[in-house]
Amino acid sequence: MTGTATITLTTMATITGTTTEVQPALLAHSFLQLMWLASPALPIGGFSYSEGLEAAINASLVTTESEAGDWLAQQLHLSQSRGEMAVIAQAASAWQATDLPRIAELNQWVRTTRESSELRLQTEQMGRSLVEWLRNRHAGQVSILDTVTWLAAQDASYPIAFSFAAHCAGASAHDALLAYAFGWAENLVQAAVKAVPLGQSAGQRILARLAQEIPQAVACALALPDDARQAFSPMLAILSAQHEHQYSRLFRS
Repeated sequence: MTGTATITLTTMATITGTTTEVQPALLAHSFLQLMWLASPALPIGGFSYSEGLEAAINASLVTTESEAGDWLAQQLHLSQSRGEMAVIAQAASAWQATDLPRIAELNQWVRTTRESSELRLQTEQMGRSLVEWLRNRHAGQVSILDTVTWLAAQDASYPIAFSFAAHCAGASAHDALLAYAFGWAENLVQAAVKAVPLGQSAGQRILARLAQEIPQAVACALALPDDARQAFSPMLAILSAQHEHQYSRLFRS
């Protein structure tokens, strides 16, 4: 890394061994903001959810490192990429244009397409917590706080709140999605480590696999038109509904 206080995604691709299109240089400030947003230490409660994984473990659908990796990779491509990540991609251009009706439309789509009560509660709670984090993070910045107040009034879902946080960081849709997906993957891998259970080394191997697959999921999300966006994951919905009544559980979803 040079002393120019920028980092390129080409550099990151070299580090991870992946291939990606050359992207504009990302300012160090924006890069650090995205790392912050992706961190499990961000106080929005992401670590407390397994998004149906715990129910899959209880049903003996996920019992090994390989099965956990397969489960999360499929969820990344079939659910996240075509749902929440597509919303973030489409919200990025709406924030650039200050198109609040479009943001409200996307937010309503997220809230109405959650397939179980606990999945809806998750996106509401994480969205609400991230909005409060933004309020504290940008205290004194009137223009940002006005939008934060508007988001609170909309009961912003987590993808919408995240998209605004990434916009405030000056990140492109591509970079925001990389950060979002890695943060999601890290939280879910830790859920697998605790609930299967797996060792930390196994968790790191799963995370490495997901890191290899995230760029493809991001590309899919960026290319997805409105009419192809979807949240139809029947098995995940069934397991989530079962998890709501599961006798013993560690996670809230």
